Amino acid sequence: MAYRKIKKYFKMEDREGLEVIDLSRLRGNQSTFQKIMGDVSKKSAAQQVVIGGATGWVSGYLFIKVGKIAAISLGTTLILFKLAQHQGYININWRRVNQHMDEARRTLEREAVRQYPQMMDKAKKFVQENMFLATSFAGGFFIGLAF
Repeated sequence: MAYRKIKKYFKMEDREGLEVIDLSRLRGNQSTFQKIMGDVSKKSAAQQVVIGGATGWVSGYLFIKVGKIAAISLGTTLILFKLAQHQGYININWRRVNQHMDEARRTLEREAVRQYPQMMDKAKKFVQENMFLATSFAGGFFIGLAF
């Protein structure tokens, strides 16, 4: 009974003993951006270059702006904490902070060693399959950093 409902929902057909599943009905779960852009790797080389360059430029520009704001915020916070500690408003247990930092560093190193090969393989495959998009994104990113 459940198989019939699934078969009806996905428009499954039997062709020469093989089941063909139409997943086009699942596109309703995609975001608006995904609906507009579709699969970029299937677009022409010129469209990939334009999309990659534009998104790279925006990413580079935002990277610089957000980076400056983050650096200013972090620096100001550190100065305020140091002033508050010096004035006696707060007492920081630096030994405990260092212990937690060492634990976090070890955990991060373990996860990085475990995940690094998989991430590099995925990135390499993406760049190979989307050469125009990847190179134009990199160029746009560096141009965005310059602004």
